[in-house]
Order: sequence, then structure tokens, then C-alpha cells
Amino acid sequence: MKNERCIYLAVTFAIMVLGLASRKYDDVLPEFIAEYSGDTLWAAMVYWGIRFLFPSISIVKSVVISLLFSYCIEISQLYQADWANIVRSTTLGALIFGHGFLWSDMICYTVGGLLSAAIDLSLIHISEPTRLGMIS
Repeated sequence: MKNERCIYLAVTFAIMVLGLASRKYDDVLPEFIAEYSGDTLWAAMVYWGIRFLFPSISIVKSVVISLLFSYCIEISQLYQADWANIVRSTTLGALIFGHGFLWSDMICYTVGGLLSAAIDLSLIHISEPTRLGMIS
């Protein structure tokens, strides 16, 4: 379990770096990748962060929690109170809470969460086939 947590934490930080790089170097990325990779990676980071915090919960619960969290953050962008916009105007606030609601972000979150769960499931299948009931 401890080893899993280290892996989940490392993946979370690696995705953070990739996500920040996707924003910083968006001018050298293909337009589609530059447009959607940040939000997709954001949801993936949330998924792996959930796996780090709660490694014993199932992959299904992890993806549901991470998607609900991501969707709630996106929906919160519909709330435009002065104090909320002040928080969003900071670098950290913008990275966490974003600026404005977009349906495309919801799709990116879904892709990021489901892709992360699929990768997680395949890694478990490769490393521990008995955990999935593949070998008795």
C-alpha cells in the first residue's frame, strides 16, 4: 500500500508538471492539444491525487469522486461574486478554480478521469493479476 501511494503521488506531480508545461508552451503545441490538454491533465491530476489520498478505494469510486470534484469546480465558475473573482485572478486561484464555465472543459475532465482510470486498471492488471481475479 505504501509503495502504491508513492507511485500515485509521483504520477500526480508528473501530471502537474505536464499540465503547467501545456499552458506555458501552448504556442509550440498543436492547436487541439494546446486547447484541451490542460483541462484533461487537470482532471487526471485530480484522479491520481484521489488515488494517493485514498489508495484502498476502488477505481470506480476514485473516478466518480474525481469527476464530481472536477465538475463542481467547473460549475463553481458560474458564480461570479467579487471575492471569488479576486481569488481566480491569482495564479494559484486560476490554476485551481479556472475563470469561466465551458462545456468543453466538462468533456476534457471526463476524458482525463476515464483515461486515468483505464491506465490505473491496466497497471494493476499487469502488476497484480490476482488482484483482479485473473489468476487464482
